[in-house]
Formats: sequence, structure tokens, C-alpha cells
Amino acid sequence: MASSFLKIDIHTHIMPKEIPRWVQKFGYGGFIHLEHHKNCCAKMMIDDKFFREVESNCWDENVRMHECDMHKVHVQVLSTIPVLFHYWAKAEDALQTARFFNDHIAEVCHRHPTRFIGLGTLPMQDPQLAVGELERCVNELGLQGVEIGSHINDWNLSEKVLFPVYEAAERLGAAVFVHPWDMMGKEKMEKYWLPWLVGMPAETSRAICSMIFGGVFEQFPALKVAFAHGGGSFPATVSRIEHGFWVRPDLCAIDNTKPPKSYLGKFYIDSLVHDERILDYLIDLMGADRIALGSDYPFPLGEHEPGKLIENMPYSDHTKELLLSGSALHWLSLEKSKFI
Repeated sequence: MASSFLKIDIHTHIMPKEIPRWVQKFGYGGFIHLEHHKNCCAKMMIDDKFFREVESNCWDENVRMHECDMHKVHVQVLSTIPVLFHYWAKAEDALQTARFFNDHIAEVCHRHPTRFIGLGTLPMQDPQLAVGELERCVNELGLQGVEIGSHINDWNLSEKVLFPVYEAAERLGAAVFVHPWDMMGKEKMEKYWLPWLVGMPAETSRAICSMIFGGVFEQFPALKVAFAHGGGSFPATVSRIEHGFWVRPDLCAIDNTKPPKSYLGKFYIDSLVHDERILDYLIDLMGADRIALGSDYPFPLGEHEPGKLIENMPYSDHTKELLLSGSALHWLSLEKSKFI
């Protein structure tokens, strides 16, 4: 059925059509570049190794807007592709790449301010540099927040060294979108695309649990955090996590004495779950006001008709409006009038 509601997709990825060969500038490899080997298609290459093929909707804003019009998506929230976080690089180099990607997202948003909202990326391996770039993203580029990874190299998101970034995001009113990357255990499950099917959901639960147990939501109560892929495996295992908190407080409650379930409704997740029953469960668990449409456009694991699952559900108009745009607007600290 067609939707009469404003639709804001909080989970979409973009990259520039041309990316510098950073290896030539920095003197070491591991960075992505694009080889445009045929019309409307490009190979993402890590040095000389093929990573994945992408189409023009990954970089061409006009193609994106055409496809959004087809699916009646009014607004996309743009974030970089996690393989471009570059947390593993030297921090000063990662700052340069982050500024490049952030400038590109800001330019797209400025050209089409009613169609796109931007999230920046940060050199999180150096929190001081990350805070500076976060301030630039919000104060100079007009981005609405940032996307960060589910962990930062050897740091989980509970690490106190990251707290200045959370403090700055809270102070600036910047939305934070947490997306899995560098999936745990990937070396032991190379077949069957298991890092994406098993590792990604676990990574998101790792991030949520780290922020809960680490007291991040307790110390920064106004911080607005959203997690990708319907919260990954966290919602399905939250009762196990809660049980573990109570039976082994010596292991779980060492940094925060409040139980995990007390934080349900304190953060956001996207709607990317591919299943009516799971969406029902998430609404019951989290509240519709904490779930926002997210499609993972333009990648194959995403919802290929963004919002279709929500639109086809027998929910009230109020619930559908929250899921399709209301929760997103609240997370982003924006008014509906900006887009209508």
C-alpha cells in the first residue's frame, strides 16, 4: 500500500565518485579507491585487491533521488560506508580522509537540503582529533551528527578514553549512529558470508552492551544514539543479558549498577529486521518512538523497498508516523516543517 506519511530513511550510505589514492599521499596501503570500469558501476579496491562492486546509486545523488522518488522516500540520512572509517590508520591521516568524506556529504546536503541530512565520520582512534572534527561537522558543515563504529580497534565503546567524544556530541546536540564494522571472529568464518550474517548482529549487540555496562547512557543522559540493523542480536538476547547482570554482578555491574533493561527506550534502533514478527516484538520492547526507518540503501542486505515492511503492517497512523519519520526527527533534533 502507498504511504501518505513523510518518510525519513536514517540508514543510507554514500561515497564520492572519485577518491584520492591515499597510499600515494600517506606512504602505506589499506585504503579504498574506486575503479570505474564500466558505465554506472565501479570496483571498490583495497590497494590492488577487489573488495566489492558498487553502482552509481552509491555516489550519484541524482540516481539516489530518482530511486527515492520511486519508493516515496522523502529524505535520506547520509553516512559513509564503514570500510571508510580508517580507524586502523595513523590518526592524522584518518582525520584528512574524514574531512574529505565529510566535506563531500555536506556538499550533497547543501545542494539538496530537503532531500538529504548528513552524518560525519571521525578519526575515533584519537578522541581529541575526533572532538575537533565533530565540532567542525556540526558548527561549520551543518551536519546533524556522526556515524561511529561498533568498536574502535581494541577499544569497546565503554572505554573512558572515548567519553570526551560523547560529551561533545551531547553538548552539540549531535545525533550518533552506531554501525558495525570489522566484524569479530571474521577470520574463523570466511565462508557463507558469515561475517555479515553472524558477525554484524553480534557487533551491534557488543556496542549496545558496552555503552550500557560502561555507563555511557548514565553519564550522558541527553546523548542521542541510534544503532543499525534493528539493534542486531541485542533485542533477541536482552533477557539473557539482564539475567547475566543479576547473577554475576561481580562481572557485569562493575562500572554501572543499573540493570540493562532499564535503558530500553533510552536509545534508538533502525527498522531493518526483514520480518513482521520481529518488528512487532521491537515495538513492544523499545516503543515505536525509538524505532526509525532504516534501509541500508544501496546495499543488498538492506530493505530494497524502504518502508514497505512498516507500511504493510496493521499499525495505527500514529505508530506508522513515528516509525517512518517521527522517531527520526526526534533523534536528529529536527522539525517536520523543514521537509514539507
